[in-house]
Amino acid sequence: MFVVKRSHHNPIVVPDKDHYWEAFATFNMSVIKVGKMFYGVYRAISAVDRLRTPQQISVVGIGKSKNGGDFEERAPFIMPEEEWEKYGCEDPRVTYFEGEYYIFYTALSKYPFEASGIKVAVAVSKDLKKIKERHLVTPFNAKAMTLFPERIGGKVTVILSVNTDMPPSKIAIAQCDKIEDLWDMSFWDEWYKDIDKHVIDFKRSPYDHIEVGAQPIKTSLGYLLVYSHIQNYFEGSGLDRIFGVEAVISDFKNPLKILGRTHGPLFAPRESYELLGHVPNVVFPTGAIIKRLALPNGRLGGDALYIYYGATDMTTCVAHVNLKDLLETMLNEADSQWNFKRFSKNPIIAPKKEHSWEAKATFNPAVLRIRNTTHILYRTLSDDNTSFIGYASSKDGVKIDERLSEPVYSPREDFELKKIAGGNSGCEDPRLTKIGKTIYMCYTAFDGIGPPRVAITSIIEKDFLNKNWKWEKPVL
Repeated sequence: MFVVKRSHHNPIVVPDKDHYWEAFATFNMSVIKVGKMFYGVYRAISAVDRLRTPQQISVVGIGKSKNGGDFEERAPFIMPEEEWEKYGCEDPRVTYFEGEYYIFYTALSKYPFEASGIKVAVAVSKDLKKIKERHLVTPFNAKAMTLFPERIGGKVTVILSVNTDMPPSKIAIAQCDKIEDLWDMSFWDEWYKDIDKHVIDFKRSPYDHIEVGAQPIKTSLGYLLVYSHIQNYFEGSGLDRIFGVEAVISDFKNPLKILGRTHGPLFAPRESYELLGHVPNVVFPTGAIIKRLALPNGRLGGDALYIYYGATDMTTCVAHVNLKDLLETMLNEADSQWNFKRFSKNPIIAPKKEHSWEAKATFNPAVLRIRNTTHILYRTLSDDNTSFIGYASSKDGVKIDERLSEPVYSPREDFELKKIAGGNSGCEDPRLTKIGKTIYMCYTAFDGIGPPRVAITSIIEKDFLNKNWKWEKPVL
């Protein structure tokens, strides 16, 4: 199992009203570490200019950070210059490959925006300070291309979202002999003819929509690919659309081979900054790095995967998860597919009208497994709203073999005896713990007037098994 934790500092990059070029939105960041410094490239949307068309434009900004979270030094990095990007540069992914930095981004060449004018471009830099060259990459509609950090089988390898704006989109792998092939249109013309041979299908339902997320991360077990999985994107499912962040592990030698995956979202919109904004209810992953987790006491923990994501197309946020826990869960089928299944014959214990002490409700059970038997103590509610504790047992844990007709624990102390006729009172919600030969029971004691309080009692295991209900005097 793994737990994803959002940063307490979220959102970590917000629009700056003093910077015209990023006054409206700063999101979808891709991060890379260079020495001791972290660099983040991100999509920035300008303030509204009613004299231009479109009135707002996207550029790629760059920020520097010493800890991967505080990107204070920010400046424009990739501005529209070419005809094929004149209406905006969006959603960059950065990879260091064979001595240079490659920043793939979405180039917009038509306005109003349409699929044929939304393609992938690349900017090349030696030092993340100046752009050495830039090229249009795909001749077809595509987004979110990103480069693997090493050759695979001697080939330059990228992953990209194809026909993103003409859904259903496809996530695909492309490989070539030299980096320059990626901006050779003849290479893509041949590749596109057999596109289905290059596709990895991450969808769990035909109603889902997928897009490439962060740049590939090399781990000890394979390449970790974090991506966007939008449940119920297309009409027909009858369910609400849910943006989620998911991941797969692909094989070192064959990126089309999936070794493991998450079987649901790592996280989905939950916090206010993910629910309310320019495009509500959106989390979209665009960056990932591995770094040591900083603990509150100043020490360093284990390796953690930090996922950078855009929230509501407005701000940049980050979340982290223990890398070892995540990978083990994804690879271990038993763990990665854990699901509770409700017993088909539920409820296994229901009220009995003939027993006045459990006529109204039977719920909130505590259990102990002793000598191949599951012993169940459960809370009951009588017709006058008094809580008692009943007993049942089961050999297999689901089919009730024995159930007593009288309560095994009843209110007896002043702090649990009814003070107001018809009001709630009694012994509620037991929890059982066996220590040595003694069984302890904590429960909620309530007299109907004072606040509910916790009481504790105990019984010798031998008496418990013999149904000799000699409970010790309870104490608060």
